Amino acid sequence: MNINQKRFIFRLSISLLFMLFGIFIFKNFVSFNILYFMFFFASYILAGYDIIFKSFKHILKFKFLDENFLMFIATIGALFLNQFVEAILIFLLYQIGEFFQNIALLKSKKNISSTFSIRPSFVNLKVYDSIKKVDPVTVLVGDVIIIKPGEIVPLDGIVLKGNSYLDCSCVNGESSLLAVSKGDRIFSGVLNVDGTLELKVEKKYENSTVKKILDLIDNVEEKKSKTEQLVRKFAKIYTPIVVFLAFLIFFIPFVFFGCFWKMCLKKSLIFLVMSCPCALVISVPVSFFLAINKAAKNGILFKGSIFLEILSKVKILIFDKTGTLTRGSLTVSKISSNVFSNEKLLEIVALAESKINHPIAKSIVKAYAKEVNLNRIVDVKEVFGKGVKALIDGQEVLVGNSKFMEEAGFNTFFEDEIGTYIHVIFKGEYVGFVVLKDEIKLDAVNVVLNLKNNGVKKVIMLTGDKKNVGEFVAKKLSIDAAFCELLPFEKVNMIEQLKKEEKEEKIAFVGDGVNDAASLKMADVGFVMGNLGADAAVEAADVVLMDDDVEKVNFSIKISKKVMKTIKQNIVFSLLCKGIIFVFGVFGFFDAGFAVFSDALVSFLAIFNAFKAFKD
Repeated sequence: MNINQKRFIFRLSISLLFMLFGIFIFKNFVSFNILYFMFFFASYILAGYDIIFKSFKHILKFKFLDENFLMFIATIGALFLNQFVEAILIFLLYQIGEFFQNIALLKSKKNISSTFSIRPSFVNLKVYDSIKKVDPVTVLVGDVIIIKPGEIVPLDGIVLKGNSYLDCSCVNGESSLLAVSKGDRIFSGVLNVDGTLELKVEKKYENSTVKKILDLIDNVEEKKSKTEQLVRKFAKIYTPIVVFLAFLIFFIPFVFFGCFWKMCLKKSLIFLVMSCPCALVISVPVSFFLAINKAAKNGILFKGSIFLEILSKVKILIFDKTGTLTRGSLTVSKISSNVFSNEKLLEIVALAESKINHPIAKSIVKAYAKEVNLNRIVDVKEVFGKGVKALIDGQEVLVGNSKFMEEAGFNTFFEDEIGTYIHVIFKGEYVGFVVLKDEIKLDAVNVVLNLKNNGVKKVIMLTGDKKNVGEFVAKKLSIDAAFCELLPFEKVNMIEQLKKEEKEEKIAFVGDGVNDAASLKMADVGFVMGNLGADAAVEAADVVLMDDDVEKVNFSIKISKKVMKTIKQNIVFSLLCKGIIFVFGVFGFFDAGFAVFSDALVSFLAIFNAFKAFKD
């Protein structure tokens, strides 16, 4: 417990002690009525001064119809009836119930942050031949840092020297180690296991992967679900209705049926106490936080509870192909040129693609397997979804798909095998093509079947790849429909069209982050997979998958459905219990103290149900 929680326990303990002193004096020394009254009053103030203060504060703002006001007027009524012990117990039991509820909520919040214990406290900056410990914020792009065994990688960069294994479990939930060596790009937030690495920094701390993750965690409360908002709105409407009904419970029997006023007031007080919507107000956010925590431990970051709620209703799921359903690490399967040697053509394509952040471009450079001289390349212009235009050694080069070639006035009608074709125009002449093939991810094979079992009605694939390639992947994965040869804006149009056609259905889009920002934003829920380097995609996405495991989309849907089921169970359970206990209270079977105890118990059971649903 923190210092505030310890002080809270101490305050309630003293309040309880004063109440027991008051009871002892009252029973044994009747003549000391002022003394026992002082002990009772001190106990009452200690137990509930914060509730009293909140009530008066809200009264002054004309926003007093909340659970604090219900507790306060219930205790005033008990004091008016000379039921000092009952008045104190109302505060004490209510405070204890709230204390355990807040502990549960804080624990779930803390678990989310502790899951990612990745905030770097220092960086080993290499300054000439020495190493200096500095604040990560002060490190600049291009600086060289040293990561020793057992240290968290503090910044994104490229390995210059060293070999090691990285433990990525704190970021993506995967237990397997990742081997890295010279030339590999690594993200911050992962743990360096055994070797010393020398890293060239590619991004400043504020743009790094670790900063993005921490920002997502810090802002997770901002986007609340409609259920949370509805419960709080319900509480605001519900409270004045409760106060009015409590008045009727006192007024009608007393005025029209001649009932004893003290008995009528007591029943009215019991009704007020029992009607407090604490279980509803607290159990809903706790359930969402536990679900978000469960997802985070498995490398899935939800930007808010609202996306859990929407995801539970998703019936149409749209996948991008490259890097999502397929590995995205294409391999060169064929090179054809009547002008250059195969090695020379691959070199031209690698030079043109070397400054482009796209799976196809990265695969070409990797296949070239030689160091690219960036000084040979100038004036690089990427045409999204089509290709690249650049000056290489002073000569104009166009590299891209068949659409790009057709716009340049060249026909590429000879694409006759399955694969991604990269055509090349050099100095205004068509000089050949490179064919790349992409393997389907092993975990994607059963993904469609699992999604259908989780309530998804239709699975669709959108790709900029050739029709024969797209249809081949769609058939292998039993995807319902595939739309191929789409530019990024055409993918957005497809999603918009689907939303118009399927007005009642929620749509999710899953992309790898490259050129998918607009599509992620257009969908009701956008997933970005394993590519935290794509700033625009992370900003646009609603759910960030820390690796490229497509099955985690299915896991996310399972969590979303479970949390909504748990919340519905808690709401029904809370209302049912309150209704039963209220009936017994009105007929005189329970007093105000038992009403408070039962309310705290209902809240505790609702929270326990949430913890049980998301236990590890």
